[in-house]
Amino acid sequence: MSAGVLGRSLELYFIDGRPDGMLTAEVFNWTGHVLVTPRTRLKEALARTQSSFTGVYLLLGERDGKPLAYIGEGEDIAARMKSHEANKDWWTTAVLVTSAANNLHKAHAKFLESRLVEEARKVGVMPLDNGNTPPRPGLSESARANMEAFLDYLFMVLPAVRIDMFVQKVRPSTAAGVAVSGPPAAKPTVEFRLDYPSQGLTAVAVLEDGEFVVQAGSHARAAWEGKEKAASGYASLHDDLRRSGVLILTGDHCTFAENYAFSSPSAAAAIVYGRQAQGTTAWKTPAGQTYKDWEATQLAG
Repeated sequence: MSAGVLGRSLELYFIDGRPDGMLTAEVFNWTGHVLVTPRTRLKEALARTQSSFTGVYLLLGERDGKPLAYIGEGEDIAARMKSHEANKDWWTTAVLVTSAANNLHKAHAKFLESRLVEEARKVGVMPLDNGNTPPRPGLSESARANMEAFLDYLFMVLPAVRIDMFVQKVRPSTAAGVAVSGPPAAKPTVEFRLDYPSQGLTAVAVLEDGEFVVQAGSHARAAWEGKEKAASGYASLHDDLRRSGVLILTGDHCTFAENYAFSSPSAAAAIVYGRQAQGTTAWKTPAGQTYKDWEATQLAG
């Protein structure tokens, strides 16, 4: 999702003066207001004016060592949060989404809740504690358009505050060698290959729009083997990709069922190797040039 091709200015306000405390996020010319709070500061967060407005909220945490989220809505979010504080003990972070002018009503909130659940399940990186996807309420065509525009901004803001559960990393496959009419073709993408002979693994990736996209059919270790599992976000990502079906078990290794975009060559290499890896030297062009040397050549040019 995107709020458009123009740049946007995001204002983050760290209420406690700490990066791990309460913060608010707002975008110029957007009516939305986002409040992120650790559970340990819930009392202070719910005392803020916007917390009693109509809107939606996310609860984020872990249960049985697995990430988990819950998406809800309320006409008075503070009242709903107090109920969840008593009945849900697994969450550690709450995200409260309202309108600064409190101009969302119950049907708006229920629509946003339904769409957020739909998008979270479509992306599939974060399991939900919700039951069935709630139905969308009856809104006018203009009201639906307004709520979709509201979501476009929200999906831009949430990753900026480290909430990535709505970021779609699966990329569509493209058929090679198919001629199409229309504008001139874009600059060819650069292909990189990673081989892990001792494990019989081969992976191919391309650099597209600043993302390192491992291609469907590439191999990866069947499980995370690194000793640093407890502290590694890549270990959790490997588990998430297995759970969501991006990685499927085929024999004694996994295969990428879909193209998947990583933030860096090292992140991609870690998933393929099943351990921490230096991706800038592991990935190579067909000519044998490492990603690191290829990048240096691009910068020199």
